Amino acid sequence: MAAAPRERSSFLGLLPLPERNAVVQALRTETVGGLVLLAAAVVALVWVNSPWGDVYERIRDFHFGIPALGLDLSVGHWTADGLLAVFFLVAGIELKRELVVGELRTPATAALPVIAAVSGMVVPAAFYAITASAGGGNVNGWAVPMATDIAFALAVLAVLSSHLPAALRAFLLTLAVVDDLGGILVIAVFFTSDLNFAALGGAFAGLVVFYLLQRFRVRGWWWYVPLGIAIWALMYNGGVHATVAGVAMGLILRTTRDKSEDASPAERTSHLLHPVSAGIAVPLFALFASGVSVTAASLGQVFTEPEPLGVVLGLVAGKALGIFAGTYLAARFTRARLNPELAWADVFALAVLAGIGFTVALLIGELAFPDPATAEHIKAAVLVGSVVAACLAALLIKRRNGVYRRLYEEENRDDDHDGIPDIYQRAGALEH
Repeated sequence: MAAAPRERSSFLGLLPLPERNAVVQALRTETVGGLVLLAAAVVALVWVNSPWGDVYERIRDFHFGIPALGLDLSVGHWTADGLLAVFFLVAGIELKRELVVGELRTPATAALPVIAAVSGMVVPAAFYAITASAGGGNVNGWAVPMATDIAFALAVLAVLSSHLPAALRAFLLTLAVVDDLGGILVIAVFFTSDLNFAALGGAFAGLVVFYLLQRFRVRGWWWYVPLGIAIWALMYNGGVHATVAGVAMGLILRTTRDKSEDASPAERTSHLLHPVSAGIAVPLFALFASGVSVTAASLGQVFTEPEPLGVVLGLVAGKALGIFAGTYLAARFTRARLNPELAWADVFALAVLAGIGFTVALLIGELAFPDPATAEHIKAAVLVGSVVAACLAALLIKRRNGVYRRLYEEENRDDDHDGIPDIYQRAGALEH
């Protein structure tokens, strides 16, 4: 007798209640954070192009330090190297949760988002490299269009959608977790300065102590806050971007609860720091990273110089093509399949939306192009590419939202609900 065929795993089906609650909480926080982030970017653009633009530059370039830690940084660098470490700490916690109890804990469920995210990083990098090489430009910025700004993307999705399936939001969140990991690895591996192995050894020793404190269930912020600051400072002085320290500590924090605990250390830390990350750290980074002088000439350079043009094409075309193709190929050639609630038009709209690259894209742009003049052009390209991707995605999302709304209204008008399948199943069936 022939063996029964193995059932293909369903990606982002009905999630367990704890994970559903975690996803909903993350969405709420990141959506609000995205709106705050948008406001900070707008303020920066208006401020730097106003008569008070020189005040903005003086504040951004003002230096102060902590001699005991060997640090003397400008305000702009404090936000990029210091405050942004909080953002990456929260990202590390979310990644750990996905690896332990979430969608990435088994290969079958991880296949689709991992392949889609990797494709969504490789293809934009290829778009940039080809464009920059063809124009005789600098290929060092290949990693700039790789990153998706989850806060911005979720904010756009929340504002424009009212009837879209929850699986679409969960798809975006899980995709962004893998995308964040890719961005973190790129920063750690490719954008390091001269290494100070003594400082790096100290940072590693601090992480070992951090792990032992977690292993032996030591509680109390007075242990972890000073230790975390010391690890961050050692990592910075060691030549590795200091935000990597935040990710490392987030991955070490315990995500499973003991019987005597109401919440794990990772849950408690995320609950406390998520508002700080979304409402303070990332917006302040955006305030001092997105201040670009906008003129007709500068906008023209975005589309005439190879490096900025490569960033725009990578974000707008590369992201959409990479994520959509990766998702399709994973669903076609692996056991993972697209959630029945979703249609391929939904996936394409989401792939275009993922072209909003901001926080990590701006950070990588600064690391890849130390020259201030070139960095300004790259920042402008990130802003232009993100706006174009957001506008295109808005059109697609509104169209899909209208389809689901019409199906919802049709179902409500029909008195006999027994014979009508779920509206999301119907919408998916239109294109599967």
